[in-house]
Amino acid sequence: MNELRRCGALWRAGGVDFRVWAPVARRVELVLHHPDQPPQELEMTAQTGGYFALRVEGADEGQRYAFRIDGGEQRADPCSLHQPDNVPGPSEVVRTDLFRWSDQDWRGIPPRDLAIYELHVGTFTPEGTFEAIIPRLPALRELGITAIELLPVGQFPGARNWGYDGVLPYAAQNTYGGPRALARLVDAAHAAGLAVLLDVVYNHFGPEHNYLSEFGPYLVDCYHTPWGMAVNYDQRFCDPVREYVLENARMWLQEFHLDGLRLDAVHAIYDMSARPILQEIAALGRDVAAKGGRAVHIIGESDQNDPRVVSDATRGGIGLTAQWADDFHHALHSYLVGEQRGYYSDFGSPAQIARALETPFVFDGIYSENRKRRHGAPTVGLPPERFVVCIQNHDQVGNRAIGERLSELLVTSEKQRAAAALLLLCPYVPLLFMGEEYGELRRFPFFCSFGGEELLQAVREGRRREFADFVASVTEIPDPGAPATFASAILSWDWPEGTPHGGLRKLYGDLLHARRQWPLFRGDARRARIEQADHSGCLLIYERGGMRAVCNLSAQERALDVGRARWTSESPRYGGRRRETAAGDLAPLASLLPFEVVVVDSPAEPSPQ
Repeated sequence: MNELRRCGALWRAGGVDFRVWAPVARRVELVLHHPDQPPQELEMTAQTGGYFALRVEGADEGQRYAFRIDGGEQRADPCSLHQPDNVPGPSEVVRTDLFRWSDQDWRGIPPRDLAIYELHVGTFTPEGTFEAIIPRLPALRELGITAIELLPVGQFPGARNWGYDGVLPYAAQNTYGGPRALARLVDAAHAAGLAVLLDVVYNHFGPEHNYLSEFGPYLVDCYHTPWGMAVNYDQRFCDPVREYVLENARMWLQEFHLDGLRLDAVHAIYDMSARPILQEIAALGRDVAAKGGRAVHIIGESDQNDPRVVSDATRGGIGLTAQWADDFHHALHSYLVGEQRGYYSDFGSPAQIARALETPFVFDGIYSENRKRRHGAPTVGLPPERFVVCIQNHDQVGNRAIGERLSELLVTSEKQRAAAALLLLCPYVPLLFMGEEYGELRRFPFFCSFGGEELLQAVREGRRREFADFVASVTEIPDPGAPATFASAILSWDWPEGTPHGGLRKLYGDLLHARRQWPLFRGDARRARIEQADHSGCLLIYERGGMRAVCNLSAQERALDVGRARWTSESPRYGGRRRETAAGDLAPLASLLPFEVVVVDSPAEPSPQ
């Protein structure tokens, strides 16, 4: 029996209760689909508040159905858990109480131990399914990953999409394997010691086969988002819309045993309510955690550098457990790659890298030339595990003109090793984008498979306009609708021993394990400064707890007597240019190689190599 959701197809002993919110309808019919029989149409009973309901005795798991509003076309259930024939087809009854779980003793991953691996289900494996991820889980755990984060899996039109064009947020994408396969993946991940986070999109719905407005005022036009109309969180009839979102979040966390949600672009969620929807989602997460005795993470993506996102709700904050902090990425990327267009125009100084190691927001109330105003606020008193940082993610790779990864942009492998080292030496929660750990060279361009040619053409033209100044010719921009564009993003999942790819993966593995095993990595107090700065570069000195790291942020060798280094990014183990002594130790260092990162003055304990 399901008591968590109020709408949808809810199995209760002996039959299924079908319920839908459709306040704009005069009449709603339930259309039952049976094999080799004409559809059966049954009129639903109107209830207060704009709901319609009907119980069907004998209906059970696998029953296909749809709704017809005022005699119109059949539409999928807004709360459908499965669309076997994609969005235009009928929905299917799914009984989550029949999922078979073996994770009764799972208690999750504490915030300080999170090391997140962001992946896109469709391109992570050649098969592109939930099931195909399972055999790769042990390799991720062996690497040192503690949580995988799935890009959105809510049902979208077609077979190929990043996931941010979903229109049925309760349904796990059919081409990925559907809801039952997702449950098997979560259970297998927990057995492997990995948490599973899900990227959810509560700020907009996709443009194709989005029929929610035929049911009720899910969207409003009084706010503007980059994707069109905003979700109705604070206007007339908003209460059922808020329930729709909150029950969706609870479903993923409780019925699918997920360990957390990453909320897409929370700055594009408009809600002037006395208790904003984001606060309610955060409270819901705490409730699930308390009742289940496990860690639950509600992470927000925000570009506002606003500490209130993760501040205690009793003090006027939203109360999410963590938020993405982009300044760390921007500071490293702009300096190492040399890009200074768009938001990168605010970055490029090595001092900003030092600043990002000390505090998650470089812009914490200071003037932003790009924004032409002051931006952000200080994060004083907030622990570092409240902030998720990266050197690559799906946005920073895929929202480029042709989807180049850092491994292609940086050219030199020593820069890539330095960027990885600084990411994993910092105290924040690190996020890796799939393939980053071995320097994947296959790009991750934007792709979709909308059925309407007019919409596809609009997407093509929009990307050509957006990136016209970034490429020599717009013909270089991959066609988002071409199957070849999607295929080009499928991971090679290949890091042969003795290659730069194999060496880079060893570096990631060593530092990911060191984050949990070295006591010196547990200190929150940190200080970073720039020394020996001149026109050719500088040295970055970073101290955290008992650790002292030095990074040569220049293309020239720098004299520096550091004695015996405990760890270096230029170890031959990682494909670096250092040489070991006969005993296998690192020789004393009298200078730093270009873009080398070394850890020195550590306690007398084993190094991560």
